[in-house]
Amino acid sequence: MASIREIRSRIRSVQSTKKITKAQELIATSRITKAQQRVTASKPYSKELTTVLSELASNAGDLDHPLLTERENPKRAAVLVITSDRGMCGGYNSNVLREARSLVELLKEEGKEPLLFVMGQKGVGYFTFRGTGVEESWTGFSQNPRYENATDATDLLVELFQAGSGTEVEVPGEEKRTIEGVDELHLVYTRFVSMLTQTPEVHRIAPLVVTEMTEDDEESKQESRNYSFEPSADTLLTALLPKYVATRVFAALLEASASESAARRTAMKSATDNAEELATNLSREANQLRQAQITQEISEIVGGASALAI
Repeated sequence: MASIREIRSRIRSVQSTKKITKAQELIATSRITKAQQRVTASKPYSKELTTVLSELASNAGDLDHPLLTERENPKRAAVLVITSDRGMCGGYNSNVLREARSLVELLKEEGKEPLLFVMGQKGVGYFTFRGTGVEESWTGFSQNPRYENATDATDLLVELFQAGSGTEVEVPGEEKRTIEGVDELHLVYTRFVSMLTQTPEVHRIAPLVVTEMTEDDEESKQESRNYSFEPSADTLLTALLPKYVATRVFAALLEASASESAARRTAMKSATDNAEELATNLSREANQLRQAQITQEISEIVGGASALAI
């Protein structure tokens, strides 16, 4: 049985840990609000861009853009996985990595070669530890992503997709290397549902599916937009489709950032509650040991006094 000194030392250690987890909980709580605001602020732009693309698709002569064309025999697929740079966020990373593994296995069953592209240090460490090759990675911004972070990844991915399998694409960087093109682009990230619920999602982002507006859809619109395109609808569609891909990746980064903060808050609150409970139990155990020592000392004193009286 541990001594009172050891128990008190453990209590001090637990209380120090509790201060750290409580501080992390408060930091995560403050970041959730900002992350939610950024997610909300980005939705009108994404919605409007989707509306414009639908209108362009309706007016374009022929939808034969590489980002919209299904490959006949897809051989290679790029998988972009979004994780966090830091830990202490419960099952946030393990859930999204589980979905990424399932997608990789599905692509292999379909006869496609998956190529991994990872955002977040935790994802890079996970695949590196297991000896799984990562073609390219981007880290250091999971808590506060910017649009430039999304374009850094999508510029390369879109170029790989437009090149197609069998064509080498040079990767920008200090080291000169190339990656063979791909026929599909997939995105794995965590969608923010609520403070307690974050759901890992898998989406194919290329080839894109642009829905053309029908006459019934146009009549049901409350306001007629009457777009005038300059230059042509085909030219604008070609210019906007890569931006649309970047917008989808950026929206996923914002969702993942909010999910990470929410998951960290939940994990740190649970850790704080557990530390408080453990400290209480240790205090009770120390009090019991102290009471037992006092009782033993009194018994020894009474026994000694009785022996002297005889």
